[in-house]
Amino acid sequence: MPTPSAVTTDGLVKQNLAERLLAEIMKGALPPGVRIVEGKWAQEFGVAQGSIREAIHILERDGFVTKELGRSARVVLLTEKDVIQLYELRGVIEGLAARLAAIARADLSGLQSIVDGMRRAAVAKNAGDLLDWDLRFHLELCKIAGNPHLLEHAIRILTPFFAFVRLRMTANRQGTSVWDKDLESHQRIIDLLREGEGDLAEQYVKRAMIRFAKTAYDNWVAHGK
Repeated sequence: MPTPSAVTTDGLVKQNLAERLLAEIMKGALPPGVRIVEGKWAQEFGVAQGSIREAIHILERDGFVTKELGRSARVVLLTEKDVIQLYELRGVIEGLAARLAAIARADLSGLQSIVDGMRRAAVAKNAGDLLDWDLRFHLELCKIAGNPHLLEHAIRILTPFFAFVRLRMTANRQGTSVWDKDLESHQRIIDLLREGEGDLAEQYVKRAMIRFAKTAYDNWVAHGK
């Protein structure tokens, strides 16, 4: 049986390899949709192929890699149609989450703290941090709805979605100005939840997703063809 220190070291090695692979993805050496050849990167990093496989599993968990049974892993790729359809689905899921959270009078302190973090990131012009806060907001919204099945589906959709957004942002060298006009929409969602306006909150989220989809298309999908 491996010692606790050996398990910890092994975990750190896998995480380090995942970060090195992610760096290759972010700088464009592994563009969206490309197959990740385990043997090639094992040789490149001087490690066993099994270690690369474990690193890929980490990136798959974080949404940067997709893998179908019996097929090689690929860097996440979403088409323009995928993006539009995912925003439509997000409107339904997150709209329902908003209605349930308002009806339940959920604790909104976490959401408010996240929006405050989004504002700080925007002021600092830190696009990466802003995107991290944005993902946290939408996951927290689904969490406070109190429906674990809804949250499970949200995680499955949002994790690879935001990973792809990050890839496109990096490729297009975009800053935080893309989100400036949408940031206060997140505060408005909180205000409606605080007022207990479930139906209004649901409809507002659905309309917001239409605006967010346009922002995505205009700023990183269309330019990433």
